[in-house]
Amino acid sequence: MPNVSDLIAVGDIKKLSRLQFLARRVVEGFCSGLHRSPHKGFSVEFKEHRSYVRGDEVRSIDWKLYAKTDRLYIREFEEETNLRCTLLVDSSGSMAYSGSRSDGMTKHDYAVRLAACLGYLMLQQQDSVGLVTFDTKLTHYVPPRGRPKHLQAIVDVLDQVSPGRETELAGVFHKLVSKIHRRGLVVIISDLFGDIEELLRSLAHFRHAKHEVVIFQIWDPDELDFPFRQWTQFASLESQSHRHLVDPGHIRRTYLENLRVFRERLTMGCRRHRIDLVPMSTETPYADALAAYLALRRRAP
Repeated sequence: MPNVSDLIAVGDIKKLSRLQFLARRVVEGFCSGLHRSPHKGFSVEFKEHRSYVRGDEVRSIDWKLYAKTDRLYIREFEEETNLRCTLLVDSSGSMAYSGSRSDGMTKHDYAVRLAACLGYLMLQQQDSVGLVTFDTKLTHYVPPRGRPKHLQAIVDVLDQVSPGRETELAGVFHKLVSKIHRRGLVVIISDLFGDIEELLRSLAHFRHAKHEVVIFQIWDPDELDFPFRQWTQFASLESQSHRHLVDPGHIRRTYLENLRVFRERLTMGCRRHRIDLVPMSTETPYADALAAYLALRRRAP
């Protein structure tokens, strides 16, 4: 079977290498602050103590317990059950937005890089990870695998996708529930723009199928504080016919109030369905998302 690199152009290989390098640099840089080695210590948890016997590794001795009891004990660990995760990356038109402070980075660019970082982290933990990209429908599907080389297949797809079509998230999510057959973790990377009630029903569908759900909601800073002051033409990224020249001062208060209501309803709905919602700005370091993910995993039952 030919290597993925043999099937793509040289220019694409360079892009894939950059994305893989970014993921590796972010993850290993982040993990080096948590562990002496970025490749150890992820998939084990403390189980119990037992008495030290000759031949045990000295580094496994619990010296704090020795100081209390004057006896040598070994800390025993057990491997966690490997996780099966599917990353869902939104490639709809609204993800193409790049604001005045984003230095050209769209929400989709950020989502792709975040997905690569999360995929690399999960594979380093010996978890299985797959990928789904979608707009109006499912556009790419990479089944979950646990091999380290599987990252190349994920990055290959991430590098191909580009935003541009409108979508109705609820309909896509309902269809994906039947696509993801085995119970596991679903990580959604999206701005979640859509009808809020339909969206929450579709997210509840994942929960009814016994999936855990984590959402990284991607925002551009402009969407959060609406910094526009002069007459501006606003154009829909999902429908070219929708363009409006407006005075931002007249709509700013209404926009921010609608934004507040939308975010509040989404937060409450996710809480009701026991879904973890993590808002992210394109200015947020990727390492913050990794920290949030690991914190959620430690909290998971």
